[in-house]
Amino acid sequence: MVRIVGGGLAGTEAAWQAASMGVPVTLVEMRPARRTPVHQTDRLAELVCSNSFRGDKLDNAVGLLKEEMRRLDSLIMRIADRVRVPAGAALAVDREAFATEVTAAIQAQPLIRVERREVEAIPDPAPGSPVIMATGPLTSASLSESIRAFVGADHLAFFDAISPIVLAGTIDMSKVFRQSRWDRSLGDAPPARPTAVPDVVAGDYLNCPLTEDEYRQFHRALVLAEKAAVHDFDRTPFFEGCLPVEVMAHRGVDTLRFGPMKPAGLRDPRTGRRPYAVVQLRQDNLAGDHYSLVGFQTQIKWGDQARVLRRIPGLERAEFVRFGMIHRNTYINAPMVLAETWEARTRPGLFFAGQLSGVEGYVESAASGLIAGRNAARRARGRVPLAPPRTTALGALGYYVSHADARHYDPTNITFGIMAPLPAPPRNRQARALATSRRALDDLAAWYGDGGDAETGAAWRAG
Repeated sequence: MVRIVGGGLAGTEAAWQAASMGVPVTLVEMRPARRTPVHQTDRLAELVCSNSFRGDKLDNAVGLLKEEMRRLDSLIMRIADRVRVPAGAALAVDREAFATEVTAAIQAQPLIRVERREVEAIPDPAPGSPVIMATGPLTSASLSESIRAFVGADHLAFFDAISPIVLAGTIDMSKVFRQSRWDRSLGDAPPARPTAVPDVVAGDYLNCPLTEDEYRQFHRALVLAEKAAVHDFDRTPFFEGCLPVEVMAHRGVDTLRFGPMKPAGLRDPRTGRRPYAVVQLRQDNLAGDHYSLVGFQTQIKWGDQARVLRRIPGLERAEFVRFGMIHRNTYINAPMVLAETWEARTRPGLFFAGQLSGVEGYVESAASGLIAGRNAARRARGRVPLAPPRTTALGALGYYVSHADARHYDPTNITFGIMAPLPAPPRNRQARALATSRRALDDLAAWYGDGGDAETGAAWRAG
């Protein structure tokens, strides 16, 4: 039996993979017996930050990682594809439908038993019963202490922030325009579901354009807004890929214009010109009645949030379904602890997955769970864990977390930069990315056994 602690994206993916290999699974989730500061339901795989899984084309690394997971029968990708909402070239989902369907799939799997209780320490080792720790960034205090004692050092930590969500019917459509950046879309994506906002054919994002004067006034309001108090704030850094907008604003007056408010690739059809700055809104559910502010994670106090965000053209009368907030993420120093199979170096049969393991992002978390789940099933059968080739995104991610510089370790998203380089790369950036993706998918097929005869891949596929 495989024991999994944590019912997020990594834990549910791990459970699905192990059960798919015929190994019984006990999945323990502490909610609702013990709640967290940011989760709102007791559903498994609840998305508490963005509803976006980021790019979904093979010219970016996360798009490649998704495709590799699809080819290995990822539960998370199967359901994300089924409940996707319009998001240009990205994959975004209806967060409620996503969590509901993942929960239903896990509960319907006869080899998976779900227990609702808090686990206060790493479970003791037991022959034939490996453990996967996938408790995520909000691991409880007692369990965090148990993990700290196991790894022999304090956790590294950073703060993460959540973007606000507005009610679509309260957006002033006369002041916004619909367009995807560079008019980019998936092309081969499933048809978009109906949306409550008109003109869906023009693009997947609502864009709130700002003039130079409006932008500078907005920037000043952000800088002066009152922040919520966060314990240990001054001693724990933010993850650079998810900075609060007010932190970016403090870095310089134009920082936001080259970040989440960049107008590149957009043209206001009413003026025929590119706005000075823009705030993008992305559909957050299938009904189309909720929109999230893209890249607008924040720790501003809620009263000031409403005041400042209503300075954005089109949001003057916006009603907020959810305000932005901040929470602490914790993760282990993975290069000191993990092998590239996501197994602890010093305790065979103990695996870490998800953000706790030192990755950042929904897709990366689920990907680590996919590999950890299959390898835990192998351990349960008395077999040795295996890792995909470094030329694949899945293999590169595992290699990075186990071989990065432990003295300066930061959680990572998947990038082409951590993958094995091409022997003769094209000079064009997009051509190089596509060539890397083609090699990865070919190597995954050969290694996994899809028409190939690689001994280790065939063994890994069979469990």
